Amino acid sequence: MKELDTITVGLAQMQQQMLDYMQTHWRLFLFEGLFFILLGFCAFIVPQFFSVFIVIFLGWIIIIGGVTQLSRVFLLPKTSGFGSWLGLGILQLVVGFLLIADPIAGVLTLTMMMALFFVVEGTIKIYMALQMRPLPQWEYVLFSGITAVVLALVMVAFWSDIPHWLLGVFLGVNMIMLGVAMVKMGLMHKAT
Repeated sequence: MKELDTITVGLAQMQQQMLDYMQTHWRLFLFEGLFFILLGFCAFIVPQFFSVFIVIFLGWIIIIGGVTQLSRVFLLPKTSGFGSWLGLGILQLVVGFLLIADPIAGVLTLTMMMALFFVVEGTIKIYMALQMRPLPQWEYVLFSGITAVVLALVMVAFWSDIPHWLLGVFLGVNMIMLGVAMVKMGLMHKAT
């Protein structure tokens, strides 16, 4: 029984700290939420561009990582594991090039990765919402988490038939849901 009391007191303290933090930084939540809503609408309005842009951007990041790794390997050829580092650098260059060369195929691969991301993100949001439960507006975080999990399930269920622009739509919906939750929390905890 004493352990249950300790857990209850600890949970109450954590919730009070969360409430204090939200009241102190309500503007941050508000502006971050508005930014996510703006990004979400951009992704939603031009989903095909957004999907292809994400893949090309990721391709360039991977290429830059590969070039960086290969530069280090050739500058320090006596490094332990030279062959492994060289192989990883070449792999990064090849994968990055393939993403840039055929972004539509990259979108399908990225769609599956985003489905996994949405499941993890949604689960974390649901967990956070349940921790915030007595605080005002916790339901919006819960709804945002459930939305992310549902989007992931739809993506997995129809993966082979998903048009390449749908990733941008789903990403936009997810960002808008997160943004609305953050705006609501920011406005609710506005210092009075």
